[in-house]
Amino acid sequence: MTTTMDRFLSGLSKLQEIDGEAGQRVIDSLQDISPDLARYTIEFPFGDIYQRPGLDLRSREIATVAALTALGTAQPQLKVHIHGALNVGCTRVEVVEIIIQMAVYAGFPAALNGMFAAKEVFKERDSKGLPDDRHHSAI
Repeated sequence: MTTTMDRFLSGLSKLQEIDGEAGQRVIDSLQDISPDLARYTIEFPFGDIYQRPGLDLRSREIATVAALTALGTAQPQLKVHIHGALNVGCTRVEVVEIIIQMAVYAGFPAALNGMFAAKEVFKERDSKGLPDDRHHSAI
């Protein structure tokens, strides 16, 4: 039987694997106002859902970037997951194409906001020298 502590530790490990420092910043920023929400954010998405078989991390991050782009109201979370997508093997070109695809289903405003988020993430990664597919960037 999986305990809450198991879910938390497993989720924390998965969060660090995918989102690295970006995910940890989100969790840290919640500690002073809602440590419970921080814990839930680790346990459920990363301790339960991301651990499921059936999709690899790359596919899960593609779906997450698409969903957050389509929402159009989750720019901070979208940036975290664009980092995550790049960390688990997506290229910049793929991230750009995912966002463009959302113009069809979520509209141009959502796609434009998503693209500006991607641009900021790419710029941040370049300034920090973080690895990803810079050579095939569409931006």
